[in-house]
Amino acid sequence: MSRTVPSFAERLQTAAKAKQAQLEKLRTTAQANAASSAERQAALVEADKARQIRTAERKAANRIAAEQKAKELAAEKTRQAQAAAEALALKEAERVAKLQAEEARQKEQKAARDVKYAARKSRKR
Repeated sequence: MSRTVPSFAERLQTAAKAKQAQLEKLRTTAQANAASSAERQAALVEADKARQIRTAERKAANRIAAEQKAKELAAEKTRQAQAAAEALALKEAERVAKLQAEEARQKEQKAARDVKYAARKSRKR
């Protein structure tokens, strides 16, 4: 084996050849990557569009569900208010009926007292 030391010019030439080889390798991989990169980019764009569509559909479905829930809640509140009004009306009707019954009872008692009083008066005469 010879142990010759390469000259400066030889080293520069070797370095230039290595750089050229690396550049050529990068160019070939860049061209190959450009095609696959375009495919990947197209796939990403499609996935993004699909994601946006799903998001819009989900938001629309959530909005519709919220509107439906609001309608059901309003209907339930209306039913509860109606039931409360009916219960109040029933209580009021019961109260009025009790008052009328009490008045009728008091009138009957007064009539009975009056009859007794009249009978007592007629016996004393």
